[in-house]
Amino acid sequence: MEILGISLTDWIGYIASFFVAISFFMKNIITLRIVNSIGCIAFIIYGVLIDSWPVIATNAIIVGVNIYYLFIHKTTRVLADEVKP
Repeated sequence: MEILGISLTDWIGYIASFFVAISFFMKNIITLRIVNSIGCIAFIIYGVLIDSWPVIATNAIIVGVNIYYLFIHKTTRVLADEVKP
């Protein structure tokens, strides 16, 4: 399937690249990690479609790191709020 002469697989790759690139412009670290994760998930789909394990593995690890830090950040913020007088 092609859209504007570009395969659907390539479109997914372009969309993934867009989200990863735009994540670097985010000032808020939570927003950055969420937008970056969206791009990485799209790259995982792209990697599956082109049968590229390096693309799949790298982006799966990055999504895992983003999820880990989002959870830690949330937990740290909740604990910090409890300590405030």
